[in-house]
Amino acid sequence: MKGTPAIVVSALLLSVTALLSSCGKPDEPAGAGGSRTLKVGATPVPHAEILRAAAPLAEREGVKIEVVEFTDYIQPNIALSDGQLGANYFQHVPYLERFSADRRLSLSSAAAVHLEPLALYSTKHARLEDLPEAAQVTIPADPTNGSRALQLLAQHGLLRLREGVGVAATVKDVLDSPRKLALREIDAEQQPRTLADVDAAVINGNYFLEAQKNLKLDAKVLARESAKGNPYANVLPVRKGDETRPEVQALIKALHSDDVRRFIESHYGGAVVPAF
Repeated sequence: MKGTPAIVVSALLLSVTALLSSCGKPDEPAGAGGSRTLKVGATPVPHAEILRAAAPLAEREGVKIEVVEFTDYIQPNIALSDGQLGANYFQHVPYLERFSADRRLSLSSAAAVHLEPLALYSTKHARLEDLPEAAQVTIPADPTNGSRALQLLAQHGLLRLREGVGVAATVKDVLDSPRKLALREIDAEQQPRTLADVDAAVINGNYFLEAQKNLKLDAKVLARESAKGNPYANVLPVRKGDETRPEVQALIKALHSDDVRRFIESHYGGAVVPAF
């Protein structure tokens, strides 16, 4: 910028400063009526739907909820850690803890909201006992939900796991399978699209609901997790230290309301149940 008049330099610096100031954080004051905006990352179904049901209640507390949709299980946590989001809503605590440890992120759960009982679905068979020998069964490829899927299959006598593996179970811990199941791990979001190509699949509730809604997927439930004492409730994670922020607390109050409970119970036919 050699030869540029000082007054022009000063004007440019002021413009840059103003631009940076206008960017702000994802949950800085929105201005109107003293309300604040909280950006929350979520997978579309049911999380984004539940957030939108809660948003009017949070707005009464002076907090506008801006829902940012994601279609995977990785970017919402990265965006939260980087400060692009004020919270996210798509995962349970075991997944959050494993992901945070692996990526060295400082995230924690602020509240539990709902449970999506994992289920074994099929478009080819109507009952669990109809599964043939050497049936092809897919399970989620991520470690937490993969372990959860293996435990569901074990509970229904379809395989036997190494004793004591608990939530850390992997396909290497399968000791035997009475029906010689052919297990295959694939990305959770791909399971509904490939369900017709296999005998059955243990699918995450949100991905099945999305496929049911958008792909008109019609499948039978052969087995489903019990909601009682289930540790896999979906939670509202934030950066550690933000759990008591007024904006976060306003959203939790809205999510734990009777209105949201009724919304969950009336919209998902038992595939999603309140955890509060």
